[in-house]
Amino acid sequence: MNYEELLAFAGRNPMLSLALVGLTVAIIATEIARLFRGYKSLKPGELTHMINAGNAVVIDLSAASDFEKGHVVGSRNVQPAQLTPAHKLLASAKQSPVVLLCRTGNASATAAKTLKKAGFEQVYVLDGGLPAWQAADLPLVKGRG
Repeated sequence: MNYEELLAFAGRNPMLSLALVGLTVAIIATEIARLFRGYKSLKPGELTHMINAGNAVVIDLSAASDFEKGHVVGSRNVQPAQLTPAHKLLASAKQSPVVLLCRTGNASATAAKTLKKAGFEQVYVLDGGLPAWQAADLPLVKGRG
């Protein structure tokens, strides 16, 4: 296939061509935004490694009732509205890895941006939230933890 054939295809199929250009721009914009967001995503296995190393502060932003139904070992429950850089769990953790997780990933991404702006150096979000943890067949602890 050469350049002239591609132009002929684009001329015959303008809607498909516009859709391709739109999707390409959206993918590029998403990837650029991901590179500059300031925090990193972790897979469940990477979080397990950080927990076993013992130096990560793991914060679950789920509702208290959901937290009691099941949470990651060693995580602490904090409501998103209460999570500020001055929170007692975070006061001495500016240089420590801070891992945020929630049920959907939305609350943890917002909280990660806030912590990054406040000067926290190592901020992570569990990619896929708690459902990804469960899909990886990793254990949950019930109760207040």
